[in-house]
Amino acid sequence: MGNFIDKTFTVIADILLKLLPASKQEKQAFSYYRAGMAAQSRGQYAEALENYYEALQVEEDPYDRSYALYNIGLIYGNNGKYTQALEFYHQALVLNPNLPQALNNIAVIYHSQALRAQSMDKDDYLELSKNLFDKAAEYWRQALKLAPDNYPGARNWLKVTGRLNNPDI
Repeated sequence: MGNFIDKTFTVIADILLKLLPASKQEKQAFSYYRAGMAAQSRGQYAEALENYYEALQVEEDPYDRSYALYNIGLIYGNNGKYTQALEFYHQALVLNPNLPQALNNIAVIYHSQALRAQSMDKDDYLELSKNLFDKAAEYWRQALKLAPDNYPGARNWLKVTGRLNNPDI
């Protein structure tokens, strides 16, 4: 089923690319972005990164650039390179502050790092853990403001830990 959807997307994207009034540069950027998505879905992350970086070289639209940056962050995060992932998520948010998925992923990274610090069981690490949990909460609250029906696990964690400052989100 997934292969059918991928092929359907490719056919529709090809048709749109030919029909839509877009500049050669815009079409080239979209082609790189689409190739990056295809490679990413196949687990070929190096190829996906190459295509996303190429898309960023030619793409001028901030909204479109934000999604390339977000996807680069996803790849780095999935490969355990959390510092790079955070950098790209933040760059994406600068261009498009309405990316709740980037906010969520930032929160997930901070939460994961907090759990790791907490497991060290030393006073220095416990304080670090608390600060990282607070950062995770901050980003999850922002994500929930943008997408109130998403991230029920985050909402529950915020409630249980007393970090849901605004019950309306």
